[in-house]
Amino acid sequence: MEIVEGFGGSLAVIPLMGVLESIAIAKAFASQNDYRVDASQELLAIGLTNIMGSFVSAYPVTGSFGRTAVNSQSGVCTPAGGIMNSAVVMLSLAFLMPAFCYIPKASLAAVIICAVAPMVDYGVVVELWRVRRRDLLPFSVTFLLSFWGVQYGLLGGVLLSGAMLLHLAARPPLKVTDHGVLLVELGSGLSFPASEHLSHVLHSHALLASPPRSVVLDFLHVSSIDSTVLSELRALLRLFRLRGAELLLSRVQPSVLAVLLAAELPGLRLTDDLSASLQGARW
Repeated sequence: MEIVEGFGGSLAVIPLMGVLESIAIAKAFASQNDYRVDASQELLAIGLTNIMGSFVSAYPVTGSFGRTAVNSQSGVCTPAGGIMNSAVVMLSLAFLMPAFCYIPKASLAAVIICAVAPMVDYGVVVELWRVRRRDLLPFSVTFLLSFWGVQYGLLGGVLLSGAMLLHLAARPPLKVTDHGVLLVELGSGLSFPASEHLSHVLHSHALLASPPRSVVLDFLHVSSIDSTVLSELRALLRLFRLRGAELLLSRVQPSVLAVLLAAELPGLRLTDDLSASLQGARW
C-alpha cells in the first residue's frame, strides 16, 4: 500500500509507458534496418522478463532509447550485445565504481545525445503537413505535453487519437443525391456512434420534407452493423411507414444481411439492384 500511495496515478501509467516505449523503439530501428517487429511478441517478452525479474528484485525491464541508440551506433546486431553489456556493467560495478565519481554528468549526457540525435526525424513534420495536416494535432499535443512529463505526452496523444477515431466513427461519409427518390450512399461501416448521425440525415432530408421523400440506402461499403444501428433502423422504418414513404436497403453485404434477417425488422425491404431499387422506391 505504501508503494501504491507513493506512485499514485502513475502506477497505471508506468506499465503503459514501458510497453509503448519498447514497441516504439523496436519499430523505429526496424524501419531503419529493414526488418519487421511483432508487437505481440514484444509485449510477451516484456511481461515474462518482468515476472521473472520480480523474483530477484530486478528493476522493471523496458526498452530504452538511449541504450538502444548507443548499441546501434556501436554496431551491435545480435542479442549477444546484451550479454557483453551485462558483463561490462558487472565488472564496472565490481572494480570501477570509485572512479565513476570523477566522470562529469555532462559527458555522460553527451554520449546519449550524440547517439539519439540521428534518430530524430525532422522531415516527418513537413510530410504530415503535406499529406494529412490533421495528424499534426496529436503529434503536437504529444510533443508539447512531453515537456511537462513523458507520461502526460503519451496519455495526451493516445486520448486525442482515440477522440479523433471516435469522431470518424460517429461521422461516417454519407453522400445524398436526388434521383426522384433520395439515394444515401454510406462510405463505411455503421456502428453505434454513427446511428444518431444517420438518423439525423434521414430526418432532415426525407422525413421533414413536404411531402416526405422515399430513401434508398446503399449498403455496398457497409461490412458491419451493431444492435444500436438495428434499433435505429427499426425506428426509421416505422417512421417512414407512418409518413407514407419508403425506406429501402440496396446491395447489402452477406455478413450484414445475416444480421438484418436475424433481427426480423418489420417492413424491411432489400434489393441487390440499385437501379431497380430506385425505380421501385419512386413508384
